[in-house]
Amino acid sequence: MAQTVGFIGFGNMATAIVDGWRKTCTVRDMKIVACAAHYQALPAKTQPRGVEAMKNAREVVDASDIIIVAVKPYQIDAIFNEFKASVDWASKTVISLAAGKLNSYWTDLLGAQSHHISTIPNTPIAIGEGVVVAEATHTLRDNELATFRKLFDPIATVEFVDAAHLSVAGTLVGCGPAYAAMFMEALADAGVKYGLARATAYRLAAGMVKGAGALQLETGLAPAVMKDAVCSPGGTTIQGVAALEQTGFRGSVIAAIDAVEGSR
Repeated sequence: MAQTVGFIGFGNMATAIVDGWRKTCTVRDMKIVACAAHYQALPAKTQPRGVEAMKNAREVVDASDIIIVAVKPYQIDAIFNEFKASVDWASKTVISLAAGKLNSYWTDLLGAQSHHISTIPNTPIAIGEGVVVAEATHTLRDNELATFRKLFDPIATVEFVDAAHLSVAGTLVGCGPAYAAMFMEALADAGVKYGLARATAYRLAAGMVKGAGALQLETGLAPAVMKDAVCSPGGTTIQGVAALEQTGFRGSVIAAIDAVEGSR
């Protein structure tokens, strides 16, 4: 019998996941349902994606084998407290996308018999190029973990980290696309300054970032080694690297991560 995946919350990240599944044909043998705070606006998101809209979280939980929690962390208690005592959580798999809600939180909320895993994905998952960091401590059974991998391996690089580092790992992958976009924009601006068409500059910058990331994943080379391979003695690239160092490029990136972590 086909399993049903249910989303509690169907905002940007939930729709990105479904878009990634559709692009990679990952869930052809599964039914998908979803609820959101504003039911009347939900069909506009669900219908084009082949997702069934449901009126509330309880309906999603009752209908689903796998429940993906995609609401804001502060909303979770109020949502689940309405019905958690009357659900057989041993028969469900819960996948959390909520930052800061670790394995211990979900065990306390749903009970020791529940099966859950805490994760943080990022938006490139929409095109099958995402990253998902998952807490290494979880309560999934082997078959449930296999299903989790079946759902997310085709659309993301899945990395397991310990609870103490889930937050910073999530910051890297969750906030990183914004910083990478700013870097691409800055590169494109420089290209436009010297006469490149804007669209051309965007394609060149984006293709370069994609290729550099793919090269690191394929080879496992440290980024410093990749940088050194491009920096010939007395060459042009090292001149640019020196200019970036003078303006605090690496320090600015680290400061951005510090700012996010410090705000939690």
